[in-house]
Amino acid sequence: MNILALTIILLTIFVGSIITILSNHLILMWAGLEMSMLAIIPVLMFNSNPRSTEAATKYFLIQATASMILLLAIILNYHDLGIWQFHHNTQFYIYSLVLIALMMKLGLAPFHFWVPEVTQGVPILSGLLLLTWQKIAPLAIMFHISYYLNTTMVPLSALMSVFIGGWGGLNQTQLRKILAYSSIAHMGWMVAVTMYNPTMMLLNLVIYMFLTTSMFITVYICTSTSISSFTKMWNKSPLLISTTLIILMSLGGLPPLTGFLPKWMIIIELTKNNCIFMALSMTMMALLNLYFYTRLIYASSMTAFPTSNNMKTNTHHQNNKKHPLLSPLIIISSLALPLSPLVSSLY
Repeated sequence: MNILALTIILLTIFVGSIITILSNHLILMWAGLEMSMLAIIPVLMFNSNPRSTEAATKYFLIQATASMILLLAIILNYHDLGIWQFHHNTQFYIYSLVLIALMMKLGLAPFHFWVPEVTQGVPILSGLLLLTWQKIAPLAIMFHISYYLNTTMVPLSALMSVFIGGWGGLNQTQLRKILAYSSIAHMGWMVAVTMYNPTMMLLNLVIYMFLTTSMFITVYICTSTSISSFTKMWNKSPLLISTTLIILMSLGGLPPLTGFLPKWMIIIELTKNNCIFMALSMTMMALLNLYFYTRLIYASSMTAFPTSNNMKTNTHHQNNKKHPLLSPLIIISSLALPLSPLVSSLY
């Protein structure tokens, strides 16, 4: 793809999301979502092969359906109240329609089926953009309506997302599908706390983006697509794999790493609001995610490809590819927990 065209497309994606974040007018919010959604289609088809085309088509159909539902809710709201903003007098069913549309855009259960398939079919860096930046605009709208959310649909979707994100990743061998199911589970954690403390959802989003970006860049550098190919990387780049283990443990929410902070704060917030069953259920379901992260750790560091020697590193074939963002991302992914007293004081 031409560099100028790619720059314009990426700029359109970013501007569309920013319009949605900063707008208070519902049509502008919707227009920002559409700009971002339409602009990312060429990025998903960057490789120009049948799999990328199929994935981009699936993404377009799901997102277009969600956009139509959201636009219907906006028009019904204007028909009832005559304003282009959400209001405390907005009908309950309109908020439910908005929530369904946002769940489809975010890939929350039970509208999650497209996420693993699309992520697997697109290039790695396109998948990174899909699972990080494209989550910001829908979550911004959810932040706007956080105090009017359906108190039945949201907890149910959050619990289902955390469970499916863990259960669905157990039998996966493709790294991008594993990261997609991880994304579904993390979205469940974010949505669970939105009704009670929407600002905490933003904290979770920021940490999730750092962790996911670190993992995607690592997979991109390793050029690994499956667990079996990931096992060969210890002999080629032991330092990179060592840092990958830290990122995986942080994604699993193990202390004293950064990923423990949002889960800990969300559990505390849910407990404060008497959602003890929900907090306990989500904590137990998080063990499913931790299992397949541990399986990746075991495959990359404690097993070896049959033709390689696990006791001796072959320096001649070491992978020396580097990425300038990886080092700061790894530091943030592993060492931000000491900031938890400062973060806790903000909430």
